[in-house]
Amino acid sequence: MKNVIKTDKAPGAIGPYSQGVDVGNMIFFSGQIPLNPLTGEMPEGIEAQTRQALDNVKGLLESQNLDFSNVVKTTVFLDNMNDFNTVNDIYAEYFVEPYPARSAVEVAKLPRGALIEVEVIVVK
Repeated sequence: MKNVIKTDKAPGAIGPYSQGVDVGNMIFFSGQIPLNPLTGEMPEGIEAQTRQALDNVKGLLESQNLDFSNVVKTTVFLDNMNDFNTVNDIYAEYFVEPYPARSAVEVAKLPRGALIEVEVIVVK
């Protein structure tokens, strides 16, 4: 059985999808772009956008009484792979060992012109 997750601790879905889907001991969260959940605004620059996207992930996790230690897989979508080192440094402030598995890919375009999107899978 799957249960849909909906919280105001992260931006609401901007399309026909759920913020997350709980399927027993795992939760699959939708990708988080750097929209501030309170204002709907997006900060400028890769550093601020990376922090906001990861703060949005944190909000999703906290809504389920989880934290970054529950994350087993991340996917990071970047508008520009040249931002990888900057993103990686900020990412390391949020995750500690043992690190989750991760993929990082450059994409042609992200929703609302975002520079980054972060998707996570967690185990409860």
